[in-house]
Amino acid sequence: MTLLSFLPGLKRAPDEELMLRVAGAADERAFGVLHRRYAGRLLGFFRQMFPGEEDLAADLVQETFFRLYRSRRSYGAGRSFRPWLFTVAYNLGRSELRRRRQAQAYAEEAQYLSGGGACEELPGVRLDAEEFDRALERELALLPPERRVLFSLRFEEEMTVGEVAAALGIPEGTAKSRLYALVHDLREKLKEYEKL
Repeated sequence: MTLLSFLPGLKRAPDEELMLRVAGAADERAFGVLHRRYAGRLLGFFRQMFPGEEDLAADLVQETFFRLYRSRRSYGAGRSFRPWLFTVAYNLGRSELRRRRQAQAYAEEAQYLSGGGACEELPGVRLDAEEFDRALERELALLPPERRVLFSLRFEEEMTVGEVAAALGIPEGTAKSRLYALVHDLREKLKEYEKL
């Protein structure tokens, strides 16, 4: 049999079946199918966490798949693939954010000690209906990374509340309340667009 005779079946196989093939026999073809299915989605996920940092987002996608492959033997039957994948991605992104916060705290302390000051600009608000998507993007960019990730998983990845909770390692009730608060806050900030 040729490689091409296997691929159509692999392309239609569920994620969990593909990952079990990767976990059991280090099946590179199955891993390649998973990579093709999810690389773009992970890129969008990391773009939400790190807006405007394309290179970092691409690096984090590759690191996610590297870690996924490295820990493939810990994947077991009955486990949902997508929440597991996004858990790996989320934890990787959190590590990067933690590293940045430490670096920023050090830089702020150094600036304070040297007598410097900083000033932040706030983006203006436009009331044009054509600007709604941009206004939403601006509001998302102002959110803490954890809330952007929550938005991305639920509304861009279209994960269920249960899957979001699993990916973030939090109880489902906590995920529901955080999502409710997030939607409420965004609705308040963008309420001028409701009548347009």
